[in-house]
Amino acid sequence: MTNPCMVFLEVLGMLIGMGGWFCSLAATIMPQWLSLSTELMGMESYEQGLWEACVIQEVAGTECRPYDTILGLEPKFMLARILICISDATCLLGLLLTIPAMSQINCLKSEEGRRTKRGLKITAGVFLCIAGLFVLFPVSYIAHDIVVKFFDETIPHVVPRSEFGDALFIGWAAGLLDVVAAALLFASCSDSRDSELHLVHHIQRQEIRTIDGSKKRTEYV
Repeated sequence: MTNPCMVFLEVLGMLIGMGGWFCSLAATIMPQWLSLSTELMGMESYEQGLWEACVIQEVAGTECRPYDTILGLEPKFMLARILICISDATCLLGLLLTIPAMSQINCLKSEEGRRTKRGLKITAGVFLCIAGLFVLFPVSYIAHDIVVKFFDETIPHVVPRSEFGDALFIGWAAGLLDVVAAALLFASCSDSRDSELHLVHHIQRQEIRTIDGSKKRTEYV
């Protein structure tokens, strides 16, 4: 019989993992990684992402242009591109491995099949954990670079400084959700058939003792 707690952990881990993948995908596409606005030009602000840069004007609206070449791209954005794309692919692979590993899927019902499902869940959890770390690293690295440059006293105060964009917060949320989903899948693997077999064996031993005791009392009478 399937443990309801294990089913709950599997479904919750799957849903949270999907949320993490959507957040990671949104952070990959969004141009709001860096936000730059100046006091001299209050009507205009700039946003920079992994794939394009945008100019926001109150009168003309928003105009975005992709980068002309990757050779002129900053190393931190190049690294963020690589890692976050790997994170998106790894998270998606982990989610795909989670589907056949769920106990509600009517496949692999034998004892060997249960071991295979458990192995798939562990593998999916590892992929989700890797995806979470791969999205947290570039987001945190760029955020650290923004903080260092913002408080750099060698730069004149007149020079505009970059601030956190919305994509950074979404990236942090994606990494956290991926790690939580991996932990839930690992927790669902702890409810193995060994505990059930131990419980059944314990109940059978109690029944044998009860039957032997009743026989002894009957013989005594």
